[in-house]
Amino acid sequence: MPRVVLHSDINNFYAGVECLHRPAIRSRPVAVAGDPALRHGIVLAKNDLAKAAGVTTGEPIWKALKRCPDLVLVPPNYPLYLRYSRMARRIYGDYTDQVEPFGLDEAWLDVGGSAALRGSGERIAHEIRARVREELGVTVSVGVSFNKVFAKLGSDMKKPDAVSVITRENFREKAWPLPAKDLLFVGGATRRKLLANGIATIGDIALSSPVFLRSLLGKWGEVLWTFANGNDSSPVMRTGEESAIKSIGNSTTTPRDLACDGDVRAVFCVLCESVAARLRTHGLKGRTLQIRVRDCDLSSFERQGAFDRPTSLACEMVPRAMELFSANYAWAKPIRSLGARMTGLVPADTPAQVSLFCDEAARMKAERLEAAIDALRSRFGHYCIGRAVLLREGARFSINPRDEHTIHPVPFFKGSV
Repeated sequence: MPRVVLHSDINNFYAGVECLHRPAIRSRPVAVAGDPALRHGIVLAKNDLAKAAGVTTGEPIWKALKRCPDLVLVPPNYPLYLRYSRMARRIYGDYTDQVEPFGLDEAWLDVGGSAALRGSGERIAHEIRARVREELGVTVSVGVSFNKVFAKLGSDMKKPDAVSVITRENFREKAWPLPAKDLLFVGGATRRKLLANGIATIGDIALSSPVFLRSLLGKWGEVLWTFANGNDSSPVMRTGEESAIKSIGNSTTTPRDLACDGDVRAVFCVLCESVAARLRTHGLKGRTLQIRVRDCDLSSFERQGAFDRPTSLACEMVPRAMELFSANYAWAKPIRSLGARMTGLVPADTPAQVSLFCDEAARMKAERLEAAIDALRSRFGHYCIGRAVLLREGARFSINPRDEHTIHPVPFFKGSV
C-alpha cells in the first residue's frame, strides 16, 4: 500500500488560541511571550498582524516592542494549548490511527489506508483543514506527500489555512529551488556551513556528494542528502506507540547571571533533582551525565562524564556535574543558562556489580531519601521541600524545571524526553 503522508501545522498556534479566547485583542498585533523578569522574555508565537509589523518568533520582547509599539503581550497558557492540541488530534484520529505528534501544534498522519474510503490525500487534507477551522476556531496548513520530510516542507510552503502537495513526480520542481534552511534539521550553523561551501538550496544538497556532506557535517550530512533526494522512509508512528527513551534532561535560563561556583552548584542541584526524579518515574537509571553551559554572550559548550555504575540519584549527579564544570570553565564571563542530561539509560532493576569501594548501605539510604522527597513533592507540591543551598544569600533561585517549562517540539528521531 503506497504511503500518503500528511503534515498538519496549526497556524500561529499559541497566539491563535489566545485571540480565540480574548475577542478584544483579535484585531490587534499579539505575541505570546515569556516573563522578562525571569529572563525568558522572548516571543514564543505571534499572530499575522504582529508578523506583518516585523515581529519574529524567538526575538527578545524589547526588540519586538521596538518594531511594534502597540504589540499586545500575553503570557503562555500551556494547559489551554494542550487542550486544543488534543482536540486537533481527535479530528486526525477520524482518518487514521497513524498520528505522530511533532510538538503541540504539528503532527504527521499516514492516510494511505483511508484512501479507498476517504479519497486522495489532498482531499483528506482539505477536509481536515475545514473541520479544524469550523470545530476548533483555528486554522491549519497541511502538506501532502509520500514521506514525512516533504509533507512537513509542504505545510510550510503556503500559510495560513492552505494545502500543498509534493509528489514523487514534482518534488524536484517544488522542493529543490527552496533555500536549504527550509529542510528539516538545517539550523543556523548548518546553513552557514553549507553556504560557505556553495550549497544554498535543497537541490544543491541533493546534487552534492554524500561523502562530501558527511565530511562537512558528520552523519547529519548523509541524512540531509537522503532527505533532499526524497528517500526518507521513516514511518509515521501509530497513536499510543512510544519508542525507547534514550536520554532525560532539563535546562534553564537563570533569573540572573551566575557569578561563582556556589551559584552554579545551586542550579545544578535543581536540574539534577528534576532529572533524577524523572528517571525514577520512568523506572530508569543512567550511565553518563552531560552538562551544557552557556555564558552571558551566548557562547556554549557541552561535556560529559560516566559513572562507575548506573544511577538515578541527584546526590551522585551534582558532584559529577560540578567536576565537569570546574574542569572546563575558568569564569571568563558570567553564566546565563545551564543544562543537565542523563544518557546511557537502562532499566532501574538491571543487575549491577556490587563494589567493594562503595558504601552500599549509604547508597540505599540515599535512594530511600530521594524516593521520600518524590512522594512529598507529589503530594504537597515541588516547593514543599528543598535543599539548603538554594536559600544561600544571593542564590535564591525559584526554579521548578520539571513542571514549569516551555514545551518544545519532540525529536524527529524519537527517543529523548
